[in-house]
Amino acid sequence: MLEKLLAEIRIGGPLETGTLASRLDTSPKMVETLLMHLVQTGHIQSYQSCNDGCGGCSLIRECDPASSVRLWQGTGKGK
Repeated sequence: MLEKLLAEIRIGGPLETGTLASRLDTSPKMVETLLMHLVQTGHIQSYQSCNDGCGGCSLIRECDPASSVRLWQGTGKGK
């Protein structure tokens, strides 16, 4: 299941826990647990947003700290 989750993250884009859970046929709680494991093992990290304000890229809505969507990116480990 970890490999499938990593594949979804590598595809990119905003990933809601509920959407990932549906795609992986599991619970949102399990997805959260898997995400935290992947962070701790260095396979993924939170998306690094701009420090100097938004330049209007395609992720403008998801970069909002108030958004319920979390963005992840692979670290290149374990390709």
